[in-house]
Amino acid sequence: MKLSVIIPVYNERATIRKIVERVRAVDIPKEIIIVDDCSTDGTRELLPSLEPLVDKIVYHERNQGKGAAIRTGIKHVTGDYVIIQDADLEYDPQEYHLLLEPILQGKADVVYGSRFLTGKAHRVLYFWHMVGNKFLTLLSNMFTNLNLTDMETCYKMIRADVLKQIEIEQDRFGFEPEITAKLARMNLRIYEVGISYDGRSYAEGKKIGWKDGLQAIWCILKYSRGRYIDHGKVTLRHLEEFETYAEWIYKRLQPYVGERIVEIGAGIGNNVRFLTAAPNRKVVLTDARDEYVQLLREKFDGNPNIAVAYYDALQPPSEELLDFNPDTIVCWNVLEHISDDGVALRHFYDMLASQGRVLLLVPAFQSLYCDIDKNLGHYRRYRLEELCSKVRDAGFTIEHSSYFNPLGAIGWFISGKLLRASRIRPIHVAAQRLLMPLAYVLDKLPLPFGLSVICVGRKPSRPSASS
Repeated sequence: MKLSVIIPVYNERATIRKIVERVRAVDIPKEIIIVDDCSTDGTRELLPSLEPLVDKIVYHERNQGKGAAIRTGIKHVTGDYVIIQDADLEYDPQEYHLLLEPILQGKADVVYGSRFLTGKAHRVLYFWHMVGNKFLTLLSNMFTNLNLTDMETCYKMIRADVLKQIEIEQDRFGFEPEITAKLARMNLRIYEVGISYDGRSYAEGKKIGWKDGLQAIWCILKYSRGRYIDHGKVTLRHLEEFETYAEWIYKRLQPYVGERIVEIGAGIGNNVRFLTAAPNRKVVLTDARDEYVQLLREKFDGNPNIAVAYYDALQPPSEELLDFNPDTIVCWNVLEHISDDGVALRHFYDMLASQGRVLLLVPAFQSLYCDIDKNLGHYRRYRLEELCSKVRDAGFTIEHSSYFNPLGAIGWFISGKLLRASRIRPIHVAAQRLLMPLAYVLDKLPLPFGLSVICVGRKPSRPSASS
């Protein structure tokens, strides 16, 4: 278990070192990520001296706001759980244990630290701030159907795999009602625990004002509408019923599949039937979402040729994966979901046995990027040359590369760019299914485009001791 602590910083020169020391003193395995939001009071100049004390410092080139700083910090999270820590001294990091307990007990996915649900010491400050907080919490509860006592609290501990699914849109303090509304729409288990609070005055650096209160009202109204849709899971369910497509991808790459296979981002297991077709194959299914890992374990429990493991490709391979010594890594429609694909490819290289192969399939052409990509959590789409270059940079030689499914690219352009679809619907799957005979024919032609890019990279042999 590892906790990721994101500290958004703006003009906190007087307190930043002390809060870092307090966070470091907490007896929990953790990483500390500081995001400086273009401070002008000397904080920016002080931060390099804190580099030995933290895991990551990121600098914004212009002031964007707390929400933007948190959004940046999330991109660098490698832990299992995330908490936001303001850089002032209002919240006590020693209370991380209180928030973590319901999660570790398996009761909660999200835990809020409430300043009003406690008998602990509180500094007495602004009456109207307290009234404003309670009004915003009440309004938020009315729209989310939660019964929180402190929606605006800084202390929100969230499972990392959950937080990474949420697109943070608000740049300033609107982050608090936005994240609350979006978490509520996901039907998660949300808990509250009481925490202490040592609030500060405006003279001491407090930044939130009445304009932020108005913005919070707008965010409550804006983000509490409708229900959250897990577009990735919905798409996987659609494709689960379209095995012909998964089989088509598999047959294109079958000549490169070995006997010890690791699948990155296995999801709900749509490719497993094909990867385990040969009786001598051993397969390790991995995913970075806990719910998929649990689903895969339940689904394939008892199969001696299949193992399941949690793995985040931004992290070095675990001992379990290294000991497995795979000769094949399958990564189909996953690399585009990883914030730093270069790091992921280098980790794949480290994981593979000598002469092992990485089999990649990713969406093609950034010009086709649309709301469907955005809602699926795609960071990018690729050109053939771009993907091959990244694979080479990771140390691989290119054994095969090509575009795949040109007919699908035409359909994506019509649906996503012209008709502005926001998600893959059953009608899209049905159209691809109906047109499969034509898709097969077009895919055999050397056309310079496709819905996807295929790339097979091979890890060179290790040099012998004599050489």
